[in-house]
Amino acid sequence: MQKRRLVRLTRKWHRYLGVILGIQFLLWTIGGLYFSWTNIDEIRGDHLKKQPPTLSQTIDYISPKAFLHKHLKKDDSLLTLEVTKILEQPIYRLHFLSNNKKRTLLIDASNGNIKRPLQKDEAIKVATNKLNVDAKILKVEYLTSTGNHHEYRGRPLPAYAISFDQPANTTVYVSADYGNVQTFRNNQWRIFDFLWMLHTMDYKERDDFNNTLLRAFSLFGIFTILSGFMLYLLTSKTLNRKRRKS
Repeated sequence: MQKRRLVRLTRKWHRYLGVILGIQFLLWTIGGLYFSWTNIDEIRGDHLKKQPPTLSQTIDYISPKAFLHKHLKKDDSLLTLEVTKILEQPIYRLHFLSNNKKRTLLIDASNGNIKRPLQKDEAIKVATNKLNVDAKILKVEYLTSTGNHHEYRGRPLPAYAISFDQPANTTVYVSADYGNVQTFRNNQWRIFDFLWMLHTMDYKERDDFNNTLLRAFSLFGIFTILSGFMLYLLTSKTLNRKRRKS
């Protein structure tokens, strides 16, 4: 292939790849700037969260032996058992496998009885108690699927989405079965999540670094860089001058 034709072909591919990839590179750069110039604790809403409640040592906790065989079937497999507090009530939270499905039970730690999943008024109290600021409740939604609340993806359902006004300006998600706050989501987090989606190029789940589109753009990026090096080698006057002298 003649050098002139090779230069023209390389320049053409480099130009087209540069335009296509340049848009994505710009999005990656904007995302990187946002990630590096923002406070991750504020994005997560950590500055609005109260510390977890302490457990009293004076309560006569019932032994797990008293309720495990009563509430779990013989073939069930216990995964974790933790002691926590829900609205000042000591609770055992059990995670176990039943028929290959992960399930959760809340057990009253004082008597071994099953505590029902959180109701709306209880979920509101749990969310309010977790906030370290006073804020008006704007809306309460009961979620059986994430739907429009993609920011709650991958977390236990059903759940309550409790939206607070300023100064919190945050949606607190409370799991009905777990009886606790799962996560805080504010506008800063939503911007972060949107830019993260553009960063990973996973426009559905947003967390898959192994998706085909990202792999393809990574390869195209290498091709663009290599074509730029090749174009430089083919058109560099300095290198061509040295080559003629030799």
